[in-house]
Formats: sequence, structure tokens, C-alpha cells
Amino acid sequence: MSSALHTPLCDLLGCRVPIVQTGMGWVATPELVAGACNAGAFGFLAAATIRPEDVDGEIEKVRALTDQPFGVNFLMDAPGADTIVDAIVRRGVRAAGYNRSPDATLIERLKAAGVVCVPTCGSARHAAKAEKLGADVVIVQGSEGGGHTGTVPTSLLVPQVVDALRIPVVAAGGFRDGRGLVAALAFGAAGIAMGTRFLLTAESPVPDITTARYLGASIDDVIVTRQVDGLPQRVLRNELVDRLESAGPVHLLWRALRSGLAYRRLSGASVRELLRSALSLQKHERLTRSQLLMAANAPILARKAMLEGDPVEGYLPSGTVAGVIEDRPTCAELVGRMVIEAERTLKALGG
Repeated sequence: MSSALHTPLCDLLGCRVPIVQTGMGWVATPELVAGACNAGAFGFLAAATIRPEDVDGEIEKVRALTDQPFGVNFLMDAPGADTIVDAIVRRGVRAAGYNRSPDATLIERLKAAGVVCVPTCGSARHAAKAEKLGADVVIVQGSEGGGHTGTVPTSLLVPQVVDALRIPVVAAGGFRDGRGLVAALAFGAAGIAMGTRFLLTAESPVPDITTARYLGASIDDVIVTRQVDGLPQRVLRNELVDRLESAGPVHLLWRALRSGLAYRRLSGASVRELLRSALSLQKHERLTRSQLLMAANAPILARKAMLEGDPVEGYLPSGTVAGVIEDRPTCAELVGRMVIEAERTLKALGG
């Protein structure tokens, strides 16, 4: 492998290639994480959609499938975040991923245990704050990324953050192949992070019927909506999104309340814990009361599509890149051909 593909990110995370599999809720299972890590990338287990008391066991499932280092991604403002941190530290997990509402106390606990802190940010301002709070590396997601997204394209955001920070930067949003990896390195990034591309691999748990929606999508089918949880979300357009876009406030409130009750049952959190989490989310994200009520929609509606196999009634978070993905390789096949393509691209540039 070209020395240009061995970056500081590889040394920091202990991976062979500077590619990160993101912690997608309901998707980044032990099987997918292990598949990514065994292929030479670095995988994050999605703990945000696991009961906190069950995270310890899921970490052990990853360990049974790979001897490579991996990370755990979670929400620091969610109920049970301290329990998840305990599991990460106790099990010697290499890295912790997090995004909204960073908690300085939890970050200090992670760093004291030697855990690499890897937040995801969508703006230069948030990336700078993350560095001050102790981040060792930051994933910067441009507007092409799936799920919650901003407005600045990856090609503009990443160089801006690279110039402003002293820690390694990982580029996310719009990546799927070796050419994109080389482009990110040219922007000054130490590697790339991919969600949608890993979602569409053989090790992904996403049911075939849902996968077919992604593989059949064009770029024009990937849109941004605020109707899922009140914040801009990049998704595949489907029947659910069409209904939400035309729904009135009464219907949206009813759906939000139903999702909130479902989330409480799944998470096992008490009403007090959920209220505390909601207040923290409102403070850091500056949400309106209506947006706060809708916050539980995303994990519940994603579960329906990603776990239950209902791409009609569930929502499909997606990067724009879904419109140009046409296959479902294994993680080893994906990473292997990305490395070959990146080396070929570097050679062509050198020539």
C-alpha cells in the first residue's frame, strides 16, 4: 500500500487504511463493525440505539468477531451515557465517537483512560469547540452526508477546518471510492468516514427490501427534510416523507408523541431521564418546543426501515452518494478495491 495512504489516523486508531465506518443507529452492529475492522478500516459500534446496560455485551460480541481495535459511538446527552462510558473504559475500547451536546466530564473520563475521542461536527465552529474540549481527532461532515446535515459542502468545509485545527481531521459526506479518499487527502484530511457506503455492504443488517430502495435511488431521490424530527435531515424520498411533508401540525404532534412513548419503551429510560436529556438537547441545539417534541421520531422511524424491513413507513437516512451506489460488496471487497483505486489515482497524479 502507498505510504500516502498511511496517515496519522491509522496510527491513532490502529487501523491499516484511513477509512472510518460511522456509528449508524440500528445499522452499525457487531457484525458490520467487525467486517469493517477485519477489512483494514476502523468501525464504530452504534450504542445510541442499544440499551445502555446492554452495550457491554455488544462490545464483547465485536471482540468475538475481530481482534482489531474499534470504537463505540453514542450520544452524550442521552440517558445512560455514563453507563456507556463505563463500558467503553472497562472493556478497553480504542475510541469513543459522539456528536451533539458534548459533556466535558465524560470526555475527561474517556481521556483519562486513554480512549481516543472522536466527535462528529457539521461546522467549523463546532469542530473548534470539540478540539478545546479534548477531541483527539474530529470527523467533519459536509452537507452531502446522510442524516442530520448542514449547508456547507464537504469540499469547502474540510479545508476550512483543517486550516483551523491542530488535530487530525476526517472528511465525511459524499465518499464511496478510492478517488474520494485521495481527494480528501488533498483537502488536508487524514482520512474519510463513510456511512451510506458501509450501510450497503454484505455485513450490514439492513433488510433486502430496504437495501433495494437505496440501490434503486437516483441522486434526485436524496433530499433534505425537516419533517422527521424538526431538524434538517438528508434522506431518501419515500412514501413516509411525502406524507410528512404535507401533514398538518396535529398529525405531526400525534406522531411525535407516539414515537416518544415507543422510544421510552425501547431505551428503558425513566421520564426524569428523558426530560433531563431533552433539556440538554434543547440547550445545546437551540431547539424550539415543536422540534423537541419531534426528537424521538428519528430513531423510531429509522428502526422501522432498518430493523423491521419497512421502507414505506420507516425513514431512510442517506447521503447523496446513495444515488451512485449500485452494489452490495463485502467490507473486504469494498476496502480492497478502494485501496487499489486510490493507489492508481495517486500514481496517475504523480505521473
